[in-house]
Amino acid sequence: MTVPYDARRSIASLVDQLATLLPGRGETLATAESCTGGLIAAACTERAGSSEWFERGFVTYSNAAKHESLGVDADLIERHGAVSEPVVAAMLEGTLGHSPADWAIAVSGVAGPSGGSADKPVGTVFIGWRARAAEPEVVRYQFEGDRDEVRSQSVVAALVGLRERIDAG
Repeated sequence: MTVPYDARRSIASLVDQLATLLPGRGETLATAESCTGGLIAAACTERAGSSEWFERGFVTYSNAAKHESLGVDADLIERHGAVSEPVVAAMLEGTLGHSPADWAIAVSGVAGPSGGSADKPVGTVFIGWRARAAEPEVVRYQFEGDRDEVRSQSVVAALVGLRERIDAG
């Protein structure tokens, strides 16, 4: 799946859109980030007034952090790997379970330059979204580029995906 926006120019614009949409609906966002290391939370909180709609961010880079901070089952990580649809779905559940937020975004991937495999090459990123009253949606992306580019594309895809889901709801 490709991202329809230039990452470097669109992140601030996407955050501006969310900063209008979420408070207008009386809703908030929380994030759980692995390969993006807090970049989504940083992009959101860079905007003044974000405390009105950005609730919190979890940076769960290690498997232990995913388990301890979000309650992701260690056996689930062992069976599927941290970079997987089931683990990202569990990260979404844990994010909403450990916050009062209305929406959650979760990200786990292989940003590179190493760490990839035949099944999950560098650039493989799973991004998930969940509204509190809905089932999780997780999409597998295959991004191109270096570490910074993979991470930037992940941030854009996460924000675009949230915007699309808010618009659809």
